[in-house]
Amino acid sequence: METTDLDIQVKTLPESAGVYQYYDKDDRILYVGKAKNLKKRVSSYFNKQHDSHRIGVMVKKIKNIKHIVVDSEMDALLLENNLIKKLQPRFNIMLRDDKTYPWLCIKKERFPRVFLTRQVVKDGSEYYGPYPSVRTVRTLMGLIKGLYQLRTCNYDLSQAKIDQGKYKVCLEYHLGNCKGPCEDYQDEEEYLKQIEAIRNIVKGNLKDSLKDFRDQMQTLADEMRFEEAEKVKRKINTLEKYQSKSTVVNPKINNVDVFSVVSDEGYGYVNFMQLSHGAIIRSHTIEMKKKLDETDHELLELGITEIRQRFDSKSPEIYVPFEVEAGEYVKVSVPKLGDKKAIVDLSTRNAKYFRMERFKQMKIVDPDRHTNRLMAQMKEDLRLSEEPRHIECFDNSNIQGSNPVAACVVFKNGKPSKKDYRKFNIKTVEGPDDFASMEEVVYRRYRRLLEEDEPLPQLVIVDGGKGQLSSGVTALERLGLRGKVPIIGIAKRLEELFYPGDKYPLYLDKKTETLKIIQQLRNEAHRFGITFHRNKRSKNAIGTELEEISGIGEKTSVELLQHFRSITKVKKANLKELEEVIGTSKANLIFTHYHNNQDET
Repeated sequence: METTDLDIQVKTLPESAGVYQYYDKDDRILYVGKAKNLKKRVSSYFNKQHDSHRIGVMVKKIKNIKHIVVDSEMDALLLENNLIKKLQPRFNIMLRDDKTYPWLCIKKERFPRVFLTRQVVKDGSEYYGPYPSVRTVRTLMGLIKGLYQLRTCNYDLSQAKIDQGKYKVCLEYHLGNCKGPCEDYQDEEEYLKQIEAIRNIVKGNLKDSLKDFRDQMQTLADEMRFEEAEKVKRKINTLEKYQSKSTVVNPKINNVDVFSVVSDEGYGYVNFMQLSHGAIIRSHTIEMKKKLDETDHELLELGITEIRQRFDSKSPEIYVPFEVEAGEYVKVSVPKLGDKKAIVDLSTRNAKYFRMERFKQMKIVDPDRHTNRLMAQMKEDLRLSEEPRHIECFDNSNIQGSNPVAACVVFKNGKPSKKDYRKFNIKTVEGPDDFASMEEVVYRRYRRLLEEDEPLPQLVIVDGGKGQLSSGVTALERLGLRGKVPIIGIAKRLEELFYPGDKYPLYLDKKTETLKIIQQLRNEAHRFGITFHRNKRSKNAIGTELEEISGIGEKTSVELLQHFRSITKVKKANLKELEEVIGTSKANLIFTHYHNNQDET
């Protein structure tokens, strides 16, 4: 009966933009979502099999649906954001960063103070920010104090009180950090010019301040006041140094917000940059935990709304990597080239760096979470039906068909499991035939695992292209394992991944962790195989040369090499030296063999 009630609720939803809310049997909020078409969006939850376990769990719990119709998708996004914050639904994206940010305040008072604060008081004062970190504001405050002489006291500097002589100049005046407005030593108009210059600096417009300082320096130099001119020059250098750190794009780009997003299985990372007069005046990245299968598009739209509200941004234009809804009063641009595209790429790079830092922290603090995330990512990237917790990689090694060998390396949970490595001498193949060799070792490896009832891997990788992959597939087919054990081939030149029955290779992003793990497997298999091959070839070459001498066996060869360390030194040794190691008769055989040969040549 409850299911029928739910069906009726879904069928009677309007086909318009709005916000929907899911509730469980105890009327607890499960999820808040937005939709351009409420009926179509909500129906999709109940009309298909969900790949995500989390969605399946949530859908089973839904017993009641509520909705709110709004005028536009943007209104729906804003309402969704507010309801998520208010109701804290269990299955919604979780914004991990909700701390109080610092602001730079220009106080509304006579001779305004400029200071850092975390509290915004609606008393008419000007607040700039919020800034992503206290360090950013302190850097800015350090710049301002180095350029301008502002008061730091909290006195009421009304003209009446100054005229009554209520205040005395403090240490800041004697240090040259303040010009003493408390004793009427500084004109209010001159002080307010400094405040206006500070407003421009905070907004990223340094051009006017630099021009004023250069004019001051020139005037002082013309008046032969060189010491004062030098002080102003130092201020110009400070300002130019700050500008060079800030300006990264075309100075014509003004009052723009830039957003980008990167994500993985569990989290999304949205980066925000604010530009003014070609300078980045703010940059910040938020981490959002996904509760369902939110797309990058959904993550970015929610991130833009959240960040612009949090940082009280009024920028009329935003740059993004793809089209999003941001409201009718905001211009959305998707740059394709030039400086604008470069700044979007920079934002994306910052989001990726933030994500990398989180991964590094995660490895230390929560290694299991890191492994789970990596396995889930590999499952998705490689189109597997289950996570590749156990991976095996094969590589052949031979030189013109001599001493052919193969290696199998094993990774468990993304890390080498060296005790499970195996090496193979090729037994059934004559000459340099990589394809036949690959078939032999894959067959032998999994025939043995089946015989010993050992667990099979969730992924097999062969080093090579379509030929080696076909050989591996044939071996699995002979064992009845085709389709049961996924197998892929990796070609060295372009890092192409080949799948059975698919003529087109898969190309992974060069920076993805999945490709890095596969490359690590391939390189480890190559290293392990080459080491085994070299040892075998070296042993065979050395053993053959000494053992070719009639009357000299393997034991004598080993004794000679252990003592002389190389064949060359054995050849150069005199008869007495050889006798001391292997006795008179065998020493005569070796000495005669090498020295007679030398005489012949």
